[in-house]
Amino acid sequence: MTTSASVPTEPEDAIAARGSVTDRLIEANEQYAAAFSDPGMDARPVLQVAVVACMDARLDLHAALGLELGDCHTIRNAGGVVTDDVIRSLTISQRALGTRSVVLIHHTGCGLESLTEEFRHDLEMEVGQRPAWAVEAFRDVDQDVRQSMQRVRTSPFLLHTGDVRGFVFDVRTGLLREIDPA
Repeated sequence: MTTSASVPTEPEDAIAARGSVTDRLIEANEQYAAAFSDPGMDARPVLQVAVVACMDARLDLHAALGLELGDCHTIRNAGGVVTDDVIRSLTISQRALGTRSVVLIHHTGCGLESLTEEFRHDLEMEVGQRPAWAVEAFRDVDQDVRQSMQRVRTSPFLLHTGDVRGFVFDVRTGLLREIDPA
């Protein structure tokens, strides 16, 4: 089993001739920094909202939600799952930085729908150590959003659990569909 994604789109020597992806990112940053001016913001999000979403590269959260720099805290992981680390980030976001609302965004066609917890076992066999984390795979994206909303609403660490809403982003249309928490 190979656990890393390999999607060759061009020969490795062509990629190497251009430099690494990281090199290209650093070059882009140098261009960005040349035109950068300090916006004078602090770490408190203007809209007092934290968005928890999947790390999927097809989700441009700022564009999809009409957000500007400084509007929200963005917490992303595989599946947009509310894990202990997400609760940690939300707790800091609320208690230290003033957020009051939580928006959860999963999406159609998520890679976690095709995995199982067997992924952990296979990984342990490959590297000789069992991961301490759960895969948090799921089959029903709506139910997984409900579970994530429930985890936020019942966390003893969070001060503000009254405005927690969950959505599924359709990667084909760009539309959000709200999930009823019931």
